[in-house]
Amino acid sequence: MGSCMIGLVLGLAMPVSAASTIDAPTAIAKRMEQRIKALAQFGANPEGGVSRVAYSDADIAGREYIKGLMREAGLRVRVDVAGNIIGRREGGDARLPAIMFGSHIDSVPGGGNYDGDVGVIGAIEVAQLLNDHKIQIRHPLEVVVFTDEEAGLIGSLAMLGRLESAALDLVSHSGKTRRDGIRAVGGDPDHLDLAQRKPGELAAFIELHIEQGAFLYEDGIQIGVVEGIVGIRRWDVVVEGVANHAGTTPMNRRRDALLSAAELALAVNRVATTLPGRHVATVGQIRAEPGAPNVIPGRVVMSLEIRDLAAENIQKVFDAIGSEAGRIAAARQTPIRFQEFDSVTPAPTHERMRQVIAAAAKDLGLRYRLMPSGAGHDAQDMTHIAPTGMIFVPSVLGISHSPKEYTSPEAMANGANVLLRTVLAVDVGALN
Repeated sequence: MGSCMIGLVLGLAMPVSAASTIDAPTAIAKRMEQRIKALAQFGANPEGGVSRVAYSDADIAGREYIKGLMREAGLRVRVDVAGNIIGRREGGDARLPAIMFGSHIDSVPGGGNYDGDVGVIGAIEVAQLLNDHKIQIRHPLEVVVFTDEEAGLIGSLAMLGRLESAALDLVSHSGKTRRDGIRAVGGDPDHLDLAQRKPGELAAFIELHIEQGAFLYEDGIQIGVVEGIVGIRRWDVVVEGVANHAGTTPMNRRRDALLSAAELALAVNRVATTLPGRHVATVGQIRAEPGAPNVIPGRVVMSLEIRDLAAENIQKVFDAIGSEAGRIAAARQTPIRFQEFDSVTPAPTHERMRQVIAAAAKDLGLRYRLMPSGAGHDAQDMTHIAPTGMIFVPSVLGISHSPKEYTSPEAMANGANVLLRTVLAVDVGALN
């Protein structure tokens, strides 16, 4: 939709590009940076980042700060049974489903100050701009802070109705079980069915997030329009050799499982870099048995992970790696078998939503790029119940999950402005 139409929605007799009172990128940047820094005090570590893991005292304190910001923005705040914080603003038409947008504030241990936080602070900024300028829109709005994103997308899984009871008894980084953690943040794990949102209950879901990669930063592009969150498949790879004395077994009589595993790791890299596409493949763990310096390894267990936006591309990469494994196994007489233990299906975003986000960036004069997300996000769960979009802003040097993680105030303001225009476009029927 064009600038003039959005301008009319805002009740302004001018294109939105001239409506400095609503877009005001400098003011938005300053306020978002102040709030990011204030949030960073909860769980601050000596390295300059945060260890605000889900359900910890720091997380609980940070959540209270966020609730206060939501109330300042005119939102009615509640915590659902899964521990998700939801700030609601009623719309002009009570018959319409809500537009939901937000992210998370929990961190990894030793994490940074922008992962998730930018999406939450940006969502509150949008709500505050609408509230401060008394702009009424048709749909209700819901700003969401998902609980425990980093350790398994717990809040969005509950909203999807797919949070397994067994997962609640696992101990989180806070030292609490998830069950006890959800209670600690105000939820009720005994009635998680009440957190579920059915398809059609939400008009859309939109998540603003830092890229957590370097593509936008290196190319000087301000906005990433996310095509989808990649699928992930993981295997344990078992290489069987023969353990034997390292001093008395000649080199030409060895069936060294670790040597075959090393060849396979190199083959994984070769396959991933030579096949066309945007997939990635990683060997991240390797364990040799029996693990003694004077024994030829008789068995190796290693990991294999492949990610891509298309399931068929993941299979293509795996098939090529399997062929390499067969060649290595035959040459070195070390059988190799793959045991898949985890699989996450690709989650494409809504095609029309991508167009709306791109149009918003273009209207603001921002360069944008269509791109996949290589990391997991709550948005991947939300694709199952609502038209979903995701907006990326640059991470300096691509650093994330680190105290050195940084996104500039200007980049955050760009993201919030794109989010604002996307919400307004959805409100007037851009997805219909």
